[in-house]
Amino acid sequence: MDSDFNLPRGRVPGTNEAYYIPDFVTQDEEAYLIRRIIEAPRHKWKQLANRRLQTWGGEMTTNNILIPSDMPAWLNQCPDIIARLRKTGAFASSTHGAPNHVILNEYLSGQGIMPHQDGPAYHPVVGTISLGSPAVFHYYEYKQHDPPSADSGMAPVDITASGRTINPVPVLSVLLEPRSLIITTSSLYSHHLHGIEPIDSDVFSSSMPGRAVGQGSTGHHKIANIDLLQGLKEQEVARRGGVLNRRTRYSLTCRDVEKVANTKFLGKR
Repeated sequence: MDSDFNLPRGRVPGTNEAYYIPDFVTQDEEAYLIRRIIEAPRHKWKQLANRRLQTWGGEMTTNNILIPSDMPAWLNQCPDIIARLRKTGAFASSTHGAPNHVILNEYLSGQGIMPHQDGPAYHPVVGTISLGSPAVFHYYEYKQHDPPSADSGMAPVDITASGRTINPVPVLSVLLEPRSLIITTSSLYSHHLHGIEPIDSDVFSSSMPGRAVGQGSTGHHKIANIDLLQGLKEQEVARRGGVLNRRTRYSLTCRDVEKVANTKFLGKR
C-alpha cells in the first residue's frame, strides 16, 4: 500500500473541504479488518435502534473529555490505519496530529443514519473509512428560513432538538466505495450535517448521468466525486445508470478528541 497521499488531488469537486481517497486499504487489508471486527467479543458492541457500533481509543465523558484506552493492536500495527491517516496530512493541525478515537458503525442493508453533526469535542476533521459495501453519503445544511408549508411537496428531513430545520436537499453527495476514505474538514464538518439514507440499494439515473435517485421527494443528487471513483462497477453504474445493492458496511469514523484526561492523575487515590 502506497503510504504517500496527494491530498489536494483527492479534493471533491464543489468544495475545498472534502477529500476522497479510493483504495485507502487493499482488498486483503479490508478482508482482515472485517474479520477482526466480526471476531470482536459481544460485549464490545453497543446496540442502537438502527445499527450497532464499537468504540476504540477510549470513552467520552459528558463534558467532552476522552478517558483514553489502547487502540486494538490490529488497527495500529498491521495495517497501521492511524499512521496512514497521519500521513495524509489532514490531521496536521489537530491537537495530536492524528486520530485518537475511532467509532466503528455496522450498517446492514437497509440501515442508515439520520443527518447529524459530530459535536464540538473533536478537532474539525474526520476521516471515514468504508469497508464491505458502497453507499451514497450526503452532506446537508440547516434551513435559513421558516419550514415550507404542508402543500409545498418538500418536507424537511428532520427538526433537531434545538428546533433547527434541516434542508432535505443535500448540498453535496459522494459515492463511498469499499476500501475508500472520505475526509471532511472545516465548516463542512462543523457547520453542516452528514447522513446516509436507510435504503437497500443506491439507484442511479440513466437519463441523468452521474446522479443518484434520492429517497422520497429529495430528487436526483449529483455525485460530486464521480471522476475520483476507481471501481469499474461503481464508475459504470454512476455514469450510465443502474443499481448498487447495499451489503453489510463497516464505517470507521476516525477523529481527534482535543481534551484527553490524564490517566495517571485519575489513577491516584
